Amino acid sequence: MRLVVLASGRGSNLQAILEANRRGELDVDIVAVFSDRADAPALAIARAAGIAADALDASAFATRAAFDAELLRRVAACSPDLVVLAGYMRIIDPAVLAPWVGRMLNIHPSLLPKYPGLHTHRRALAAGDHEHGASVHFVTAELDGGPVVARVALPIHAHDDAVTLAARLLPLEHRLYVGVIALAGTGRLRWREGMPQLDGQALSTPLVHDGQSSFIGADA
Repeated sequence: MRLVVLASGRGSNLQAILEANRRGELDVDIVAVFSDRADAPALAIARAAGIAADALDASAFATRAAFDAELLRRVAACSPDLVVLAGYMRIIDPAVLAPWVGRMLNIHPSLLPKYPGLHTHRRALAAGDHEHGASVHFVTAELDGGPVVARVALPIHAHDDAVTLAARLLPLEHRLYVGVIALAGTGRLRWREGMPQLDGQALSTPLVHDGQSSFIGADA
């Protein structure tokens, strides 16, 4: 499976995908990494792995839609089977995104539909939640609102703050995303008739990841 990754920051999910590929947990070909920030560490990670990496400057475009159109034009030139958002922090224009729905995944650090957007760890703590987590969803025009295909959860401890909670969640995020990409790479997870399917059946309830290496009750 040909993968293009979009990233804005440190690239920890990209690194996790690369390492899983080296270990044989994935069988994907990351053909390019694109960013909206020339100084994004994710680009350096890609280049060190011999992957084509480039950044586009949003300020060089008259509108957000123009930026997004050029970005996805470059993505399309790579002929990806799947586009993976790995800490990509820009909202994609709905009209530009439309042809890509069903071919683009995102990971979000909350148990969606709770806490779309930013500062999810802080918001979970402020709400007094007893658990927190991460979700992988297909990207649609609604912010963090596309169909959720899988999630992972962890308990919130009494001594947690936003920093410690984020640090405990991050390795679970990595394993969750690798697991979902593996399902897509083997063809088990697909987008059909406007919704996600697993093994040819509509996925009406998100898969639950055990935080280690498998999905509970999914024979995955």
